[in-house]
Amino acid sequence: MARVLARRSFLRESGIALALPLLDAMQPAFGADKEPVTPRRLVAIETNMGILPQFFFPEAAGGNYELSPYLQQLAMHRERMTVFSGVSLPGVDGAHAAEKCFLTGTPHPTRGGFKNGISLDQFAADHVGSQTRFPSLALAMSNENPTLSFTRSGAPIPAEKSPRQLFERLFLQGDPREVAATVMHLQDGRSMLDFLGEQTSKLQRSLPAEDRRRMDQYLSSVRELERRMQAAEAWQHRPKPTVEAKAPEENNDRNAFVERSATMFDMIKLAIETDSTRIVSLFIDTTVIHNITHHGFRPETIAELKGHEMRQFDALNGLLTALADTAESGESLLDRTMVLYGTCMGSANSHSNVNLPVLLAGGGFRHGQHLAFDQENNYPLSNLYLSMLHRLGIEANSFSTSTGTMRGLELLG
Repeated sequence: MARVLARRSFLRESGIALALPLLDAMQPAFGADKEPVTPRRLVAIETNMGILPQFFFPEAAGGNYELSPYLQQLAMHRERMTVFSGVSLPGVDGAHAAEKCFLTGTPHPTRGGFKNGISLDQFAADHVGSQTRFPSLALAMSNENPTLSFTRSGAPIPAEKSPRQLFERLFLQGDPREVAATVMHLQDGRSMLDFLGEQTSKLQRSLPAEDRRRMDQYLSSVRELERRMQAAEAWQHRPKPTVEAKAPEENNDRNAFVERSATMFDMIKLAIETDSTRIVSLFIDTTVIHNITHHGFRPETIAELKGHEMRQFDALNGLLTALADTAESGESLLDRTMVLYGTCMGSANSHSNVNLPVLLAGGGFRHGQHLAFDQENNYPLSNLYLSMLHRLGIEANSFSTSTGTMRGLELLG
């Protein structure tokens, strides 16, 4: 520990303040008599080819709405979810291009020079991610390279696409040599970041005001990365959790996107249950049915598409049920976990990016309602994101294009 303290003294003298992660060894200093706090969590899921609105949205608003065909698949969770209509992300257009903005809300993704913003999950991970082995998990069910997760600078975070490899990351412990090599790699990276911090701090004094502002942003990113690497090094010396579940089999069949999604849902539940992470994003690529999303109102094509989407909601029901059936400190995992499910297009048939089908389940909100907003002048979905951040205990004033918290969505207790 002496090495860490000496290094921290050096960093403090250099103007770089770093916070250590909350480790077990530190608990007495923070009050050994305190009860452990049951964490709150966030899971954000996007399906990228829209959802047939006529089978998703209820007709009536409020708490006495009749379940639509898709929501009937989630009937047992009615009192644990809120359905939204008349919401969208202000300025997010571009049809399929909008899929990368579902968690960022950054407007106009097709414009020249577009630069994405930070995604909801990464904003949350920046604040609470150091409390778990994995600050966040960016996942995707796709044979391509999409992601929902973007850094503060708008850079995409590569998503894990293999449930089996995810299982191995979560639960298979490396041998001592592998752990030592990983620690050395992390220490080398931190040394490089120290050097960069020193050099840029010296340079900063000679820069004009606007360049100093940009350099401040850069140094903030360096400090955050250094902090994450320090936390990652500490976790290398702690054993991974053990589970009775077996590693899932690989399935690369593009047509089996529902089955593949269900397998990834199982992995998400295990990651949440073992507190390996508290922040998860999942991109579900349904491009294989792209041609029938342009149904042209043909009844037989709509019926085929409805069948696929019904199965998707059945898989979602499996995730919600698994979380609801798992107890944690007198509640359920679903009570402590916000599960956001939605899409970037209100109608894939017309490439519309308004009136997005979205629901939120769990997480300790007063649910059991359909919050219906103006179909012509949509309400900002980013307001929901701000409410979700607040539920995680993050005191943010705004997020992306938010104008406040989500109207009509209240907390439980």
